[in-house]
Amino acid sequence: MVDVSAKVESEREACAQAVVLLPAEVLQQVSDDEISTRKGPVFSTAIIAGVMAAKRTHELIPFCHPLGLDNCKISIALEGDRAVIDCCCKVTHKTGVEMEALTGASVAALTVYDMLKALSHDIVISETKLISKRGGKRDFKRG
Repeated sequence: MVDVSAKVESEREACAQAVVLLPAEVLQQVSDDEISTRKGPVFSTAIIAGVMAAKRTHELIPFCHPLGLDNCKISIALEGDRAVIDCCCKVTHKTGVEMEALTGASVAALTVYDMLKALSHDIVISETKLISKRGGKRDFKRG
């Protein structure tokens, strides 16, 4: 781990995004911006899974500090054949929350895949990226 004991606590926020490409046979199942399967509502379940993962990032990524998140919000929007997953995390701490936001978005995307794989194996998790971060040494905002 990186020693953060000399750092000052500050409010930090990070947002990440994952994109899941959905084939036509999956898109045919969309109703009211949700897909229901025998496992349950896909996007609602993925949001819960993503928040749970963000809160436990330090258990998944070896050198992450354990953080008590102040907030974690995940949204999933359908844009054509893409399910766009946004995860924003906030904390007041000595270290940032980029990994928590990336983990939340990633696990939400994996949950979408898991819940839809019975409909098609042509689902693709196409990208996961940091969108922005604020607090700490420097802020970042993607293009």
